[in-house]
Amino acid sequence: MADVPADMGPTRAVPFHRGLFARRGFQKWAARFPLTRRLVRREGEALFDLLAGFCHAQVLMALVQLDLPARLLRRSESAATLAAATGVPPDRMQVLLNAAIALGLIRRARGRRYALTRRGAALAGVPGLQQMILHHDVLYRDLADPAAFFRGETTPELAGFWPYVFGGAVDPQVAATYSDLMAQSQLLVADDTLDAVTLRGVRHLMDVGGGTGAFLAEVAASHPALEMTLFDLPAVAPQARYRFAGAGCAGRVRILPGSFRDGPLPDGADAISLVRVLYDHSDETVTDLLAKCFAALPAGGRLIISEPMSGGARPNRAGDAYFALYTLAMGTGKARSADEIAAMCRAAGFTDLRFPRCRRPFVTRVVTAVKEDR
Repeated sequence: MADVPADMGPTRAVPFHRGLFARRGFQKWAARFPLTRRLVRREGEALFDLLAGFCHAQVLMALVQLDLPARLLRRSESAATLAAATGVPPDRMQVLLNAAIALGLIRRARGRRYALTRRGAALAGVPGLQQMILHHDVLYRDLADPAAFFRGETTPELAGFWPYVFGGAVDPQVAATYSDLMAQSQLLVADDTLDAVTLRGVRHLMDVGGGTGAFLAEVAASHPALEMTLFDLPAVAPQARYRFAGAGCAGRVRILPGSFRDGPLPDGADAISLVRVLYDHSDETVTDLLAKCFAALPAGGRLIISEPMSGGARPNRAGDAYFALYTLAMGTGKARSADEIAAMCRAAGFTDLRFPRCRRPFVTRVVTAVKEDR
């Protein structure tokens, strides 16, 4: 066995194994020793990926800003053609293409041309994904000084982008911008929610905070006999009329403008959905909303909650390393775990809490509850 370096002994300041891995001498020895070198390399590569993650995100942003996914989805093209079409100098375009290849988004094709990989095709085709990437320029600025951000010493731009969460009047143009971004990315959420939850036995579904109706339009397509109500802010909900008309379900959906902050929810539905609503708001607002949902439902009525969630005791990348930061920048709301949401539902009076498995938990997770028939 190889000699262990003399500086590998434990220290009193930290536990032995952590102190050991922090020592340069141990790292050099472990990188050479046959039984540990694979582990050292794997951990080193993972750490470097975290280090380089910001650059990876900028490569992604550049691809979308330059519309390369859409161009390469249609046909493969040469680096020179892409450079000329985008105004990027050829040498810099080559750097971008090589970076995209390294990230698994683009591949080299025949004749010195470039094409999308399967991952790149998903980037081009997944609804709302490119719009969300472009929207990240705001989040990048908000995180420019991360230490100050976590201390609460900054004034994030995202708080101004989503003013509706603070209540009060919302500028129609701001509402339209928000609604379009949410609607584009709502399709994946709708697919996974409806795959995880059965609406068997539901007569009338009310979607609270449903924006321009992207979720209800998907519900209508798969449940042709279901009655539906959309409830959202006056500046947002009317845009849903165009969506419902285009989907051929306008006669089945009642649109009720209003704010769940200002009064009770409309009654008449035997199921209520909250799709990407709770994580926008504070605990106080969520507690009040869940109580209003309970009051509006009949005995036996169902509550469906679908949104990105924290991993709780087992933090996950989507909920805890992305959405938690996003909601922090918004200035209100937070990514909650399924258990936290369930506890809030129980406090509102709901029972029979369930956690259906979702196909893509990084997109959304689901909690369902019932107003017990007493």
